[in-house]
Amino acid sequence: MALKTIDALDLAGKRVFIRVDFNVPLDDKGKVTDDARIRAALPTIQHAVKAKAKVILASHLGRPKGKPNPEFSLKPVADHLSALLGRPVAFATDCIGDAAKQAVASARTSGNVALLENLRFHPEEEKNDPGFASELAALADRYVNDAFGSSHRAHASVEALARLLPTPAAGMLMEKEVRYLSEALGSPARPFVAILGGAKVSDKIEVIDNLLNRVDALAIGGAMAYTFFKSRGLPVGRSLVEDDKLDAARAITAHASERGLRLELPTDHVVAERIEAGAPHETLQVSDPRIGERAGVDIGPATIARFAEILSGAKTVIWNGPMGVFEMPPFDAGTNAVAQRVAEVRGTTIVGGGDSVAAVTKAGVADKITHISTGGGASLEFLGGRKLPGVEALADKTE
Repeated sequence: MALKTIDALDLAGKRVFIRVDFNVPLDDKGKVTDDARIRAALPTIQHAVKAKAKVILASHLGRPKGKPNPEFSLKPVADHLSALLGRPVAFATDCIGDAAKQAVASARTSGNVALLENLRFHPEEEKNDPGFASELAALADRYVNDAFGSSHRAHASVEALARLLPTPAAGMLMEKEVRYLSEALGSPARPFVAILGGAKVSDKIEVIDNLLNRVDALAIGGAMAYTFFKSRGLPVGRSLVEDDKLDAARAITAHASERGLRLELPTDHVVAERIEAGAPHETLQVSDPRIGERAGVDIGPATIARFAEILSGAKTVIWNGPMGVFEMPPFDAGTNAVAQRVAEVRGTTIVGGGDSVAAVTKAGVADKITHISTGGGASLEFLGGRKLPGVEALADKTE
């Protein structure tokens, strides 16, 4: 999918509204504890500043339920961004009205960058209200969307606003996200391998269905594997199972078989009485009924070896979802091993989803991954074949 990008725009002297994804965690003192999403937007912001534009940044933070809430204010983010940019960032106490206009005006004499208050302090944002979008549009001359992680939502600042200002464009992060995911789905270097994990099959049925027709091998781990195990009559103990998705698991298995696709499930797993640090645990074959009343918490060493073998010759890899309770040692061994093996792949590697991103960061291999997606839900919907409203709003006006 080709998108008009920010570097194709003449920004000199223009007020440029950039939708960013600054939905970052804050501690109880209001300090940013993980600024990865802010740093990911810096190239786009810096490009606009260098092009002598007046930069208007807008984002949501958390779920304030359509009304102002100091707990979800973006003021700490403005302070953090200012430090990263090395220049002042004007902060608007609202995203529309006089407060927003004043902040945009004051940015001219400060660092040419203004950050608006949380968009979701207004219920009209999530309702994709055209009137609210018009108020946002009145602040700017150009629109750039660099918030891939929010682009699966048809919200006013993501969808309606893009249709109100001329020549809407993708920011550098947005372009990178769409390019890597589009190439993986459309023209991947082969072998193309996908590894999916996490808690629920229901979260990833569309992704699995879409990937089954594209990948050369698909490996499934994490809690979602237990729905497949139960669909095959294997003992699952107290592991998480979605009983209403057993037929879906059988259909996926049948589809893979029809295609001659290598669909890999764990052959051994780590089981524990309780999901807590230090809980007694044991490695069993997945067919072993001695799981009893215990639950699966990680893939076992034989499965790690099998997944590593699948990855060893891959040229394109997509990984989304952990292999077990990776937040809690020693149940993080499988996820850490997959992170290491993905990092060793000599090809294009794409990691998406908060837990997978955390895993490669924790394993110290994030710098060896080709592309780390900032959009968990958005990347899943994209990989599932859905059209993202924020991306489509840009594509529709691309020449």
